[in-house]
Amino acid sequence: SLHYSEGSGPDGYPYQTDFPAKDEEDAASDATEGHDEGEQMYEGEYQGIPHPDEIKEARRAARMEARRKARQEAQLEDEDDLPDQYENIMEDCGHGRFQWTLFAVLGLALMADGVDSYVVGFVLPSAEKDMCITNADKGMLGLLVYVAMLAGALVWGGLSDKLGRRKVLIYVLTIDIVFSFLSCFAQGYGFFLFFRFCSGFGIGGSIPIVYTYFAEFLQIEKRGEHLSWLCMFWMLGGLYASFTAWGIIPHYGWGFAIGTEVQFHGWRAFILVCTFPAIAALVGVIFMPESPRFLLENARHDEAWMILRNVHDTNWKAKGEPERVFTVTNIKTPQTQEDEFIEIQSETGTAFQRWTVRHTTLLQQVMSNVMSLSAAELRLQGLFLVIVWFCLAFSYHGLGVWFPDMIKYMQYEEYEAKTRVFHRERVERFHFNFSLVNQIHREGEYIHDKFEDIEMRSVKFEHSLFENCYFEDIRSTNTFFENCTLKNTVFYNTDLWEEKFKDCRMENTTFLHPKKGCHLNFQEENDIVIYLVSFLGSLAVLPGNIISALFMDKIGRIKIIGGSMLGSAACSFLLLLSFSQGAVICWQCLFYAVSVAAWNGLQVISVEVYPTAKRATAFGILNAVCKFAAIIGSFIFASFIGITRIVPIFLAIAALACGGLLALKLPETREKVLS
Repeated sequence: SLHYSEGSGPDGYPYQTDFPAKDEEDAASDATEGHDEGEQMYEGEYQGIPHPDEIKEARRAARMEARRKARQEAQLEDEDDLPDQYENIMEDCGHGRFQWTLFAVLGLALMADGVDSYVVGFVLPSAEKDMCITNADKGMLGLLVYVAMLAGALVWGGLSDKLGRRKVLIYVLTIDIVFSFLSCFAQGYGFFLFFRFCSGFGIGGSIPIVYTYFAEFLQIEKRGEHLSWLCMFWMLGGLYASFTAWGIIPHYGWGFAIGTEVQFHGWRAFILVCTFPAIAALVGVIFMPESPRFLLENARHDEAWMILRNVHDTNWKAKGEPERVFTVTNIKTPQTQEDEFIEIQSETGTAFQRWTVRHTTLLQQVMSNVMSLSAAELRLQGLFLVIVWFCLAFSYHGLGVWFPDMIKYMQYEEYEAKTRVFHRERVERFHFNFSLVNQIHREGEYIHDKFEDIEMRSVKFEHSLFENCYFEDIRSTNTFFENCTLKNTVFYNTDLWEEKFKDCRMENTTFLHPKKGCHLNFQEENDIVIYLVSFLGSLAVLPGNIISALFMDKIGRIKIIGGSMLGSAACSFLLLLSFSQGAVICWQCLFYAVSVAAWNGLQVISVEVYPTAKRATAFGILNAVCKFAAIIGSFIFASFIGITRIVPIFLAIAALACGGLLALKLPETREKVLS
């Protein structure tokens, strides 16, 4: 434990003599004001700080009494009272400028995670043309990004419990920024896939670290509310991604090219813009201190003391009370294996041996932390949390895929219903100088016709004859020739090439200067409805977020989670009544608004239920479960698009209802001191 005299700290550091002599006298008089000259101050009261108000003191006494009784009932020795002591210190430090600064910085990191969750979905419609991505490849990209985030949550969550919240968050943001930047310029699909995987692996660790980091700077009365406010930044990430995608990607006709191999179009600029929140967060985190609770758990007393004093002074100076003096004379800390870890390093010889021992020991410690989470006292509540996380993520992300895909399918059905069908038409010596859109031509005959400088969008020619025809400067999208016969026909500077002709017979047909690159196909209009759906879905989270933040500490985490999931199940049932795009968008917004409260409650309780030494590790595992459920949900829900809506909706209802009922069995942590 730490025990410093009033005048100096270890190694002779003058903790109290930092201040001028007259300030010490003033502080001493302030500290003893209201006390009789011979009265001894109660243990735990900090010099230079006025006595707490009655409500705060009553809560503190009640917590300490409850813990004392629990220890007596379990017949445990009083080994460590760091949680109560740390809570008292944070109460005296107050909540002010420091926490709000950290709130903004960590919020930007959370926003970066939200942005990354939308990037792939927004760039795929353009990137698939730029890099000739097939449908199978598109599915692989979405899957690998989620797998990368899953792995990142596991790895970085465990490492932050051993290396520190701040240090690992810097690693996470740096990896995300570097590989996101590289993905902007990747011309081949293989490189693009690799860079997005690495970016996802990096940012996947941000959520466990951000919530753990921020919670350890909050006092118990503020924790639930302010962690819930922090959740709003994920929504802001969705809004930022939707808004910038809407403003940049539909204008992808601009850009530059170096030959035919290097292309840079709007969707690449969108990825570049999406790195801005991560860059801002990285700059901010560099200037933030490490979590003092983590430092105390690892016996780094001096660093923790200096950070806590800085938090105290920053807050009270900003509130106009610079005379308040931070004095901590006794901080008890648990026993750690830090000394053994350092001893092992010092006994090794070469740099490579030291590196090997250091990282092997680190890996062993992380794995030991993971395995210890299955201890008897954590097994039941941990299993319940895993199931609730899985149920919510399965339904939320499954429906998150179902909503835009369902809207696309409705648009497709509406578009297909307006398809014009031409049967057995004969066109001879005609000059087509106008675009052909959404048409089917069956068993037609085109003799001595000219198709010049036009666009063909969603056009199909079936069992038709083209004789002595000439095609020049044709731009096509979703256009095919099936079972057609082409005689003495010339294609000059068109993107109509082998893949566009299915089972066709060609006689003396010539292709001159064909445009074979998918990246040259930029005439298809981007559907702004998809951007609008994502934008409105993110915006709908705002009221639910505000309500859950205001009531998180008033009605408790358990009621918030259970009520929100059961309410979301009811909203999912309403999807059976949606038969138009407007109705789907409406119920989507309602679902997001109701379900966000469950997310907030789960994230808060996941931080509070586990001990400090395992907090980020446990949160990382839960977040990995979330990503795993998202992968399964996305695959299942997407497979029913165009087949039936009943199965995915009832799967969502069942998962939400089961998760909501099970959530009521979770422990309430509203008055729980961080252990």
